[in-house]
Amino acid sequence: MIKIYDFQGQAKKSGGDVLIARLHNKTLGAGVAGQVVDHLNGSYSAVFSLLWEGSAQVEVTLVHPSEAVTVLRRLTKEQPDRIFFKSLFRSGSISQTTTCNVCLHETGQPLCNFTDLHTGEPWFCYKPKKLSCDDRINHMKGGFTQKLKATEDKLFQRGVNMKVFIQASGPANIAVLPQRKGQPEVKESIGKSGVSGYYYQGVWRALGGIKVRQFNTTSAVNQCLKGKIVHLYGDSTIRQWFEYLNAFLPDAKEFNLYSIKQVGPFMMLDNANKFLVTYRCHGPPIRFLNVPISKLHYIANEIDGVTGGDNTVIVVGIWSHFSTFPVELYIRRLQSIRRAVVRLLNRAPGTLVVIRTPNLKALTLYETLTNSDWYSLQENKVLRAMFKGLEVHLVDAWEMTLAHHLPHSLHPQPPIIKNMIDILLSYVCPKKGS
Repeated sequence: MIKIYDFQGQAKKSGGDVLIARLHNKTLGAGVAGQVVDHLNGSYSAVFSLLWEGSAQVEVTLVHPSEAVTVLRRLTKEQPDRIFFKSLFRSGSISQTTTCNVCLHETGQPLCNFTDLHTGEPWFCYKPKKLSCDDRINHMKGGFTQKLKATEDKLFQRGVNMKVFIQASGPANIAVLPQRKGQPEVKESIGKSGVSGYYYQGVWRALGGIKVRQFNTTSAVNQCLKGKIVHLYGDSTIRQWFEYLNAFLPDAKEFNLYSIKQVGPFMMLDNANKFLVTYRCHGPPIRFLNVPISKLHYIANEIDGVTGGDNTVIVVGIWSHFSTFPVELYIRRLQSIRRAVVRLLNRAPGTLVVIRTPNLKALTLYETLTNSDWYSLQENKVLRAMFKGLEVHLVDAWEMTLAHHLPHSLHPQPPIIKNMIDILLSYVCPKKGS
């Protein structure tokens, strides 16, 4: 049981606080996410699945009080353009940079409409005074405008009311006893809890579904990827997967496509094992510093260009760059990707599609106002609902970062990435009988 008090020490009478919980044993390299239940009266329950024998410690973290969530909701409603973007327009010796976004304030200045003709995804820039809309050169993050009301910043203080551990009023440790002889296993409760897996000895073990294999050698990865085409689409958290594979597979040659390091696209090829891995970033609103217009591709359009088949793997991870916008924009983007996935699976049913969920991250004031875990939590719910019922597989980055002992980070550390890659490869090369 968790009880929340306000800054004056008075018990709160309503819910809405953002709490996360985990059960862990660092010595065993074990950890599992807890399921937090909001009783809407200032009290909460954290429910855990007991998945290993031995000691376990309960850890509960207040991500945001409900009052902070109210501010985050207001910011998205009133300031969806608080992160703004720019584009450079150039023709000959004339150049001008203008502001761009999904929606722009009415200034009387003409607009350039860059809405994608195929997906219908909207994007606009103020038109340069002396140049054509066709003279657009690039896309880039412009900056961030912070407009908090007086004293609201007090709701976002690290170590006080943002990502702060809640101390237990009694012992925080429990002892999980061995199963007694003849005692039935409680499998049903694990399924109902919604927990997707847990760590033991630093290795992620999935609950229900596929058995996760360990791909600890380059030969094991090469054998799994043999004859495969793997396309990675998304943000920098998916680019991490490409970078991991590129570093782990020295025989796979990365081709120099003269791409900007952050942006891509990237490609690596292993001639001996005949596999190809590519990465491409998603389209606007992407917060990279300089994306040439020729590299701005929407994931749905990319998927429509894939032939597909038993040798093809599609990986999608798109979430972080949508946090400052109304969730309807994220829903729209996922809908277009979903439709493209449906078309792909209709024409090539053997294609493997893997979706990476959002993950927890370290929070500063800037990160909170632009990329809070509360925003990511909403995206996580939307993502799961959007692809439910489709023949796609999830990599649960949310639980994998929550259950691990390493600190939360927008870009999870290598041990977590390794476990994510093991899940991906287990989908590509499932163990026989699993």
